[in-house]
Amino acid sequence: MSVAWQFYTSTVLIYLGVDVMACWGLNLQFGVAGLVNFAFIIFQAAGAYTAAVLTLGPAKPASQGGFQQYLGGAHWPFPLPILAAGLVGGLLAALVSGVTVRRLRSDYEAMVMLVVSLIATSVATNQIGLVNGPNGLALVPKPLATLVNLSPIGYQWLFVGITAAIAVCVYWLVHIVTSSPLGRTLRAIRDNEQAAAALGKNVAGLRMLAFILGGVIAGISGAVLVEFISAWSPGSWLYPETFVYFTAVIVGGAGNNLGVTVGALLVPVAFLEATRFLPQFGPAGLIDALQWIVVGVLALIFLWFWPRGVIPERRRRFPMAAKDEVPVRTGG
Repeated sequence: MSVAWQFYTSTVLIYLGVDVMACWGLNLQFGVAGLVNFAFIIFQAAGAYTAAVLTLGPAKPASQGGFQQYLGGAHWPFPLPILAAGLVGGLLAALVSGVTVRRLRSDYEAMVMLVVSLIATSVATNQIGLVNGPNGLALVPKPLATLVNLSPIGYQWLFVGITAAIAVCVYWLVHIVTSSPLGRTLRAIRDNEQAAAALGKNVAGLRMLAFILGGVIAGISGAVLVEFISAWSPGSWLYPETFVYFTAVIVGGAGNNLGVTVGALLVPVAFLEATRFLPQFGPAGLIDALQWIVVGVLALIFLWFWPRGVIPERRRRFPMAAKDEVPVRTGG
């Protein structure tokens, strides 16, 4: 395989790892707990900015050649920025869920999440001192790059391994949650919130827990992405990005971790990457615009014809308890 193809293949694998982790986090919220989080990309962005700031170091003033303005700044070694990104994503999710998940119905919650996404993007764009305004953050140092003596292509494959290791840890967390009694309770709340509450389940608290765990995973996925591409800006986390993840979850099979993995491979990776090989036609930017249209049509098709996705969530059946047999006495 040529060096160019190795670069392309390794880059696609890293993007796949990031997208799979993000889809697992969204599936935990939407597919398992029934939370419609149209602001998912905000928590991914929070993790990305956290990892970037904790890697870049303190911002330099313009008099010393600095060209970026942001809050805080440190030189934390890998993997501390990624862990901090997950923590910030979880804290932000706890703050948002305390206002939305605890107090609002799912339909109002979805609208509020969309508004939160728009507000957050506007604030980050206009407040220059927060995350450098519309330019975002750039030149983020790559993890372990100064400690390993590798060629550029060698480092690419090293980062593939790093992404895979982090993805395995995230899957371990998701699998523990979804296969445990907690996961069954979250599914019960998703299917019939009133019945779960009648059985004594803390519906609001468990929904918030699922939302926070999804925020943690979103923050980690954003941190891995920014550590790889070395840049992040508000233009990278517009609300349509969330709908790509939603489409991947719907196509793969909401509530099924394996199905969501397949959905992440099909939609944000294979489907969108395939458009790179299309010949240019029409006015400039037409293909990019058609991508969003086709993603929306794809989601509608699956919602109408295959609502359970490519790999549906397994229906769990529990055997009925055998009735106690009453012995019959016979006269002697």
